[in-house]
Formats: sequence, structure tokens, C-alpha cells
Amino acid sequence: MRVLLFLFGMLISSMVTSQVTFPENDVADKRDGTYAFTNATLHVSYNKVIENGTLVIKEGKVVSAGSGVKIPAEAVVVDLEGKSIYPAFIDLYASYGLPEVEATSREWGRNPQYLTDKEGPYAWNEALKSEFDAVSVFQPNQKDAKTWKEAGFGAVLSHRQDGISRGSATLVLTGEGRAHTNIIKEKSGHFLSFSKGTSSQAYPSSLMGYIALIRQTYLDGKWYAETGKKEEKNLSLEAWNNLQSLPQFFDINDKLDIFRIQKIGKEFGVQYIAKGNGDEYQRVEDVKKTGIPLILPLNFPEPYDVEKPYDADLINLTDMKHWEMAP
Repeated sequence: MRVLLFLFGMLISSMVTSQVTFPENDVADKRDGTYAFTNATLHVSYNKVIENGTLVIKEGKVVSAGSGVKIPAEAVVVDLEGKSIYPAFIDLYASYGLPEVEATSREWGRNPQYLTDKEGPYAWNEALKSEFDAVSVFQPNQKDAKTWKEAGFGAVLSHRQDGISRGSATLVLTGEGRAHTNIIKEKSGHFLSFSKGTSSQAYPSSLMGYIALIRQTYLDGKWYAETGKKEEKNLSLEAWNNLQSLPQFFDINDKLDIFRIQKIGKEFGVQYIAKGNGDEYQRVEDVKKTGIPLILPLNFPEPYDVEKPYDADLINLTDMKHWEMAP
């Protein structure tokens, strides 16, 4: 079998020459890293393959790739005859390197909470976490990074999966080293969902409420940008407005949510990217007409345990057909 060699051009961060901002308690080799991988099969894209190609990397970045590439005199040449070089995958929906979300504890028997308990000039509803920046708490996890890399993923778009407005996501490498050397782009997207997450407030408690809160926040953000910031300080609305220039991702629960977010996007002039769950094929023609790009899972639905008659009776035909037909 041919060895599948994943080369993450930007992962060789240790080779980059720069000012040292952290003390290094070891002997460090600061020579510029220039490498030429020759005689390899280069998979440039899904439909473009170059046989006997050469890939040149300098200071952690791809300089050139193709056939007849000139090899720099200072390059370390690595012969990869019989091997293939693929670009790494990028996962656009991850929480890699971020702290686990902890649910808010509430006293038993406490009355419904209608206003936020969060201190500071933030949104009135705790499900609106637009001020959260994933990059501010990102910390590489070498164990998790190894799992990502073994599956061929060189970078992930990481965000905290909590709330209706989840704040900004950060695009990071699954490489070794400090957070400082693994961040590709600090703010790379704004994530939303139809779930209030760990918020302990009573509202919203239904899909109608989620949609109403999102629509109201768009209107509040517009008001704040035009006149509201002269009257009050609201860090959540300020962050919300700043996030609108980023790609807008929406975590949906089923195929029908695509049509819901299409209406919201049309009302406020927003083009969403939907993170689906694999049932979109059931309305594929209608989904296609929305023009909304999809992030889809690669896993097949798990099979159901129908050995026992009572367990089998709890599974409906719709779920069984999805297990059978899901692409």
C-alpha cells in the first residue's frame, strides 16, 4: 500500500524565524527550515493530481508545488517516490482547545429567572453570548490534536457550543506548541443556534421564542449602532454588531430549520452557513433552492438495537428509514 503522507504546511511552526517572546529552557535550533519533497504524487485538489511532483516548504509555508519546480539550494531534499501528499482537511464545526461548557447550577425550588444574573453591561438574556471570543481562551490539547491529525485534519474552526449567539470562533491548527503559534485567524466566524444552552433564564423556552429573540437582537443591534450607543453601554450588542462582518454559521437541529433561518436571513440581509445533521437529503431539492451552504457530518446514523421486541416497539418507522437511506 502507498503511504498517505499528510503534510501540513503551516504546522511546521517551529521552523519559523521570529523574535522569541517566551523563554526556552533548552537548546534551540533557529535555522530557517526549507524542505523539498520530490517524486511524490501531489493531490492538489479533489480533481487535480500531479505525478512525480515536488513540494517546497520554507519557514513552515508552502512555496511551490508542481512538476518541474526549482529546488532552492539550501533545501533539505526528501525523496517520496511511491508516496502521496494530500492537503489536510479543515473541520468547520469544532470546540477543540476550548474549556468544557459547565451548566449553571440553580437552587431547587427557585422561582423562574427572567433577568440575567451576569454582572456587567451585557445583554439582558444570558443565551446571548456575543461578547465571547474563543481565541481568548484557546489552549492546544496535544492528546486531542493527535486524534485530529491522525484523521487528516490540520485545522479546525473552534467555537464554544453554548447559547443562541455563541460569539466568535477562531481558526486554529492542530499542531504542537503554544496557542500563540497555532492561531491562524483570531476571529473567523459568528455562531448561532436554536438553543439557549447553559442559560438558566426561563426565556426562551420554545422554538418560537428562540426565533423571536434572534430577530429582536438584530433590531436591537441596529438601534444600538444608530442611536443606542449614545444612551447606554451594552457590550453584548456592541460585540453583536462587530460580528456581523464575519461569516455567519447557524447550528440547526433538523432539515426544517434550514427554511427557518432562510427567512431570518432574508429579513435582515444575512447569508448563513448551516451546520446540518445529515437529514437534509429528505428535502434536498428544496434545501438546494435556499442557496444556504451546508456543513454536513460524515458519519452514518448508528444502527438501532431491535433484538428485544419492547425496544423495537419504541423505534418509529421514520427513524428506521433514515438509518436505511441516509447517504
